[in-house]
Amino acid sequence: MAAAVGAVAAAARLRVLSCGLRTTTRSFCSQPVAVNDRIDNKRRAALLGGGQRRIDAQHKRGKLTARERISLLLDPGSFVESDMFVEHRCADFGMAADKNKFPGDSVVTGRGRINGRLVYVFSQDFTVFGGSLSGAHAQKICKIMDQAIRVGAPVIGLNDSGGARIQEGVESLAGYADIFLDTSYLFITGPEVVKSVTNEDVTQEQLGGAKTHTTVSGVAHRAFENDVDALCNLREFFNYLPLSSQDPAPVRECHDPSDRLVPELDTIVPLESSKAYDMLNIIHSVIDEREFFEIMPNYAKNIIVGFARMNGRSVGIVGNQPKVASGCLDINSSVKGARFVRFCDAFNIPLITFVDVPGFLPGTAQEYGGIIRHGAKLLYAFAEATVPKITVITRKAYGGAYDVMSSKHLLGDTNYAWPTAEIAVMGAKGAVEIIFKGHQDVEAAQAEYVEKFANPFPAAVRGFVDDIIQPSSTRARICSDLEVLASKKVHRPWRKHANIPL
Repeated sequence: MAAAVGAVAAAARLRVLSCGLRTTTRSFCSQPVAVNDRIDNKRRAALLGGGQRRIDAQHKRGKLTARERISLLLDPGSFVESDMFVEHRCADFGMAADKNKFPGDSVVTGRGRINGRLVYVFSQDFTVFGGSLSGAHAQKICKIMDQAIRVGAPVIGLNDSGGARIQEGVESLAGYADIFLDTSYLFITGPEVVKSVTNEDVTQEQLGGAKTHTTVSGVAHRAFENDVDALCNLREFFNYLPLSSQDPAPVRECHDPSDRLVPELDTIVPLESSKAYDMLNIIHSVIDEREFFEIMPNYAKNIIVGFARMNGRSVGIVGNQPKVASGCLDINSSVKGARFVRFCDAFNIPLITFVDVPGFLPGTAQEYGGIIRHGAKLLYAFAEATVPKITVITRKAYGGAYDVMSSKHLLGDTNYAWPTAEIAVMGAKGAVEIIFKGHQDVEAAQAEYVEKFANPFPAAVRGFVDDIIQPSSTRARICSDLEVLASKKVHRPWRKHANIPL
């Protein structure tokens, strides 16, 4: 009987122990389930940004969301997001409330690919606090920048922000230091601040709209009709660039023969030297498949800069535009050209320069604005560049502007002149008025000057141009030269940094 009672008691203890184990097991198993649910909820919240209502408002303004922009920019399925769970750390002004916490904060960051090539990207999310920059926002951007540097990849930033987050005060300003059409505006201070300080009445569009920055200030390089157009063009632009300054200029398969002759170039330059023509027609005729990605097309139109390919190799194009101000160099065109030349040199992209320049633009406005200092920037940029430099003089190359435009004196690798080239100190008419002042037969004097100087021979006999070529052979000659210059190496003495005339 005692044994039976003992057995019953033991069985009861075993049932209790077994029940306890099941309870413990259930509690341990339920914890991962709760965490997984929480992770899923956070991910869903992050994908919605500031919420559906704000997404709808963004669409109503004709703008895509941060995530939609990334999806359109990158190859399908290639985006790998980072820091999706990061939230801002501000506790002031009610910011600590759950309703003011958004997973990922106001920027989406990560990496992906464009046509199979690695790129890091951040896209500011206007649906979360107007895309304003917080400490966490800046931290996310800095992290992907550091990662990009380590692997030698570029960073693309899609900006849609109201500026620093006011609630965070100095921390948001520190974040800026760490990083450092009709729907987009860019300015240091908005119209309200301008009104209060200077009493000027100005709209957002007038102060910092797309037209202002692409035609007047030169702050923006291109303007597009909408987000989709901008992102498609960004993908195209990306294809011209190496992933980092350590890589050579990209080369892709080319179906446009490198030795293709261009007969229309033999008659493209007018016989009258005062008559204008479009330099873009020359550029389009020479490059691969007439594909030219122009940079700043609406700013300083008297100089053309942009990217193209020659026999599949990415190149930078610089050219004077005779249709605008006769192709004269002025302050804005000098700065535009210098910036582009230095960009190409920084990323190992060869430079091809088409020259038709009658000089620097005269006038008090230019002199008072510092044309000498600004013109020197372009001269310095070409002189400093160590990438292959090929120059073609199509017509006028006068005075100091001739020197500035990648001349042989600035260590140009190959310098060609067309038969129509005029390489001289100045135009025949102006020179005759100075040299033969008071001369009876002005026409004869002018003809004498043209015979002596207004042609390519004086420069050719001195070695300032390497050859006088038929315009139709320009593409073939450039492609051949680029092949030879692909192995160019220039060793400069070490110095802390250059001293360009800023």
